[in-house]
Amino acid sequence: MRKLKLQMQISLDGFVGSPRGFNAKWNDEANNYSIENLKSVDCIVLSGKVGKDFVPHWAAVGGDAGLADHLFGKRVTELPKIVFSNTLKDGVLENTTIIKGDLTEEINKLKNSAGGDLLTYGGASFASSLIKANLVDEYHLLVNPIALGTGMAIFNQLQDNLQLRLVGNTGFNCGTVVLVYQPAAFMESFA
Repeated sequence: MRKLKLQMQISLDGFVGSPRGFNAKWNDEANNYSIENLKSVDCIVLSGKVGKDFVPHWAAVGGDAGLADHLFGKRVTELPKIVFSNTLKDGVLENTTIIKGDLTEEINKLKNSAGGDLLTYGGASFASSLIKANLVDEYHLLVNPIALGTGMAIFNQLQDNLQLRLVGNTGFNCGTVVLVYQPAAFMESFA
């Protein structure tokens, strides 16, 4: 079974975005981590809101060898993408399939199909919906050394506590720390 991995930048106080902005200071270590995290992945899953900007942005970055994020952009562009949207049409975004069906049903179909892992970068409401539906198998939270005080959260739709187990952590010189968690129920299913 394929895993759905969620990779999100998050502030120390648990927000993934803020009206005042969220400017993470990444370095090569953080960039390399993101590239490495794509190695087990053969599909990126996005919301329509994120996908319409994400796909062309990273295609442009991947096409410019002079940019620091070039290799990440190149890898992201090469991977097939699935975008959940009721308004976008197939063929509008390069290397992308648009899905209009039920999120839980469609994600479970993807997870039960053959292939490598799936990875999503959110947006906040999309990530929150995936979390609420208990669809995320692995959380890659890049905790940035900033407190925002207010903003967008991804765990705000939980109806019950979400028990997680730490399966990895990495710190970078820029101050960002990656915490990798799996839901306790996911871990118990392999025990």
